[in-house]
Amino acid sequence: MNLLFLGDVVGKNGCDFVAKKISGIKKEYEIDITIINGENSSNGNGILPQSAGFLFSHGADIITTGNHCFKRREILEMFDTAEFLLRPANFPEGNPGKGICVYDMGAVQIAVINLMGTIYMNPLDNPFSVIDKLLETIETPNIFIDFHAEATSEKKAMGYYLAGKVTGVFGTHTHVQTADEAILSGHTAFITDAGMCGAEISVLGVNCEQAILKLRMHSPVKFSESSNPPFINGIVVGFDEKYGKAYNIKRLIIR
Repeated sequence: MNLLFLGDVVGKNGCDFVAKKISGIKKEYEIDITIINGENSSNGNGILPQSAGFLFSHGADIITTGNHCFKRREILEMFDTAEFLLRPANFPEGNPGKGICVYDMGAVQIAVINLMGTIYMNPLDNPFSVIDKLLETIETPNIFIDFHAEATSEKKAMGYYLAGKVTGVFGTHTHVQTADEAILSGHTAFITDAGMCGAEISVLGVNCEQAILKLRMHSPVKFSESSNPPFINGIVVGFDEKYGKAYNIKRLIIR
């Protein structure tokens, strides 16, 4: 089987370009299941019911998020009602939503887990301890992790920690695609960061001038989404659904 994973979709620009290109990607790579990180899909950061609904209606089977998952209050109810909208599993109990789902395709089940790192991020539960507990509850061998983290060291460590235990570990959050895609231990597809879907000439999707002013002057600046031409970053993973073993990972950059 083939899985498509798209990195953080940024704003309307990113959503519209994904909607325009995703059917062609699915056809070219014979995609069976699609996971999209949508935590920045609404204008002004975060995710809204409208942007989540847009991504679901344009090809996402599962939407993962990250540190901005609860930024927009309008999405909170949807986290409890949408079966395949995830937030990081290591948020404290009592928060809306869940961090794991199982996508039933009949003869094949796909488990997807959303986790968040803690280095330079919110002080959540230890993601390594959380993943250990979650893996004990999963019956399918087909397990994919969106690890939303800042530090490349933490993402690399998680990849090697889970090598041979899960089908794929995909880093998100930093919006810059890394060139280290690999099959770890002959089993687990890994990339430190899948990148982003949004304006290519930007600072992580934000207008360059605004980001530069913020960093140069250390003064309050209201960010807005860059309107420059978008691109898509993601990966395609081929895996043996009987054993949950990945045999190929390919980076995508579509302009």
